[in-house]
Amino acid sequence: SKKRNMNMYTTDQFEGMIAETTVIRGHNGDLINAYYARPSGPGPFPSVVLIHHLPGWDELYREFTRRIAHHGYLAISPDLYCREAKGTPEDVAAAVRADGGVSDEQALGDIQGAAEYVLALPTSNGKVGTFGTCSGGRHAFLAGCRLTVFDAVVECWGGNVIMNSDQLNDKQPVSPNDYTKDLNAPLLGLFGNLDQSPTPEQVNQHENELEKAGKSIEFHRYDDAGHGFFYYDRGAYHQPSAVDGWKKMFDFLSKNLK
Repeated sequence: SKKRNMNMYTTDQFEGMIAETTVIRGHNGDLINAYYARPSGPGPFPSVVLIHHLPGWDELYREFTRRIAHHGYLAISPDLYCREAKGTPEDVAAAVRADGGVSDEQALGDIQGAAEYVLALPTSNGKVGTFGTCSGGRHAFLAGCRLTVFDAVVECWGGNVIMNSDQLNDKQPVSPNDYTKDLNAPLLGLFGNLDQSPTPEQVNQHENELEKAGKSIEFHRYDDAGHGFFYYDRGAYHQPSAVDGWKKMFDFLSKNLK
């Protein structure tokens, strides 16, 4: 049986999807916005929580959400910044960045809420993974260590997964890699070797610490890619690396969630 990657569905099949903004309960029971896309049909479907990057809860992440739903998942992307500001993603992200980001505790509460939302649906198969890029990759790794709800974690170029003591603060009090021993789900890591956050050296350290802890990991590095190589709306986009990265991601999600 063929794995269902890009261009591997048939032209005569029925296909349907519903995608819309919804409201879920996040950290502390707060009502927050989320973008939710799901295939038509009774399922049961596996789920993916998408964790947006610091450019914000933007159009790109809505497209990522629909793309994952198109491949047969209940896909949900919570707005981690909805308490801080409303407006264009750029303006909201600028306000959040100026305020030092959102706290790890709050982000994890929102991610947990999104996972619980999709798992409670009658069309859920009871399995949920998470995927994030940049700051969202960092949050995805943290979620795989500090939460116990995920069956698969995809970390894409997680910036600041390894933090120096002078980078720590009240909102980010612990470097994520200090939780390595607590990772409780298989992890796929995708990285560009031209990236400066994380640097190739930091990726090596991250991988070594995970291997020493005996974790189930799969790391892929792309020599010609830098930071954000999935982002086709930016100069960072690197087409061959992105296409291969998406393929590896769908294979990994299918293996662990379907």
